[in-house]
Amino acid sequence: MSRRSRAREIVLQVLYQDDLNTDQPEDIRLRFMNARLNQNRSLVEFAEDLLAGVRRNRDVVDQQLEEIARNWKLSRMAATDRNVLRLGAYEILFTETPDRVVINEAIELAKRYGTNNSSQFVNGVLDRLMNNRPPTKSGEVPQTS
Repeated sequence: MSRRSRAREIVLQVLYQDDLNTDQPEDIRLRFMNARLNQNRSLVEFAEDLLAGVRRNRDVVDQQLEEIARNWKLSRMAATDRNVLRLGAYEILFTETPDRVVINEAIELAKRYGTNNSSQFVNGVLDRLMNNRPPTKSGEVPQTS
C-alpha cells in the first residue's frame, strides 16, 4: 500500500466516525490521524487536506452522488460505501489527482472495508460521476444535466 493510499484509508476511517459518532471531539480525530500516519508531516497534511475538503464540500459532493447513484439515496447506503464515495467524489471534483487514480484508490478501499459488492458499486458510481462532470477541475461547483 502506498503512503497516500494509507492516508486515504485513515481519512475514510475518520469520515466513517463523522457519520456514526458525531459527538467525538475533533482533537481525538486529529490525534488518531497523526498516530496512524506515524507523525509523517507530509502525509498528515495530505490527509488533513482531504478530510477538510470532503467536509467543506460535503453538500455539493452529496448532491452530485445522489444525482449519479441511480435509485440510491446516500442515507440508505452502507456507511463505508457512502464515505468511500464521498472521498472519491471530492477528489474527482475538486483536486488535481487523476480520475483513474482516484477510482482505483476508492475501489481498493471498498474491497478492504466494504461488502463483496462494494467495489463494483463504487466503481460504477464514480465512473458515472467522472463521465458526467465538466472536463476541468477548477474547484468550482460542478453542474449536472
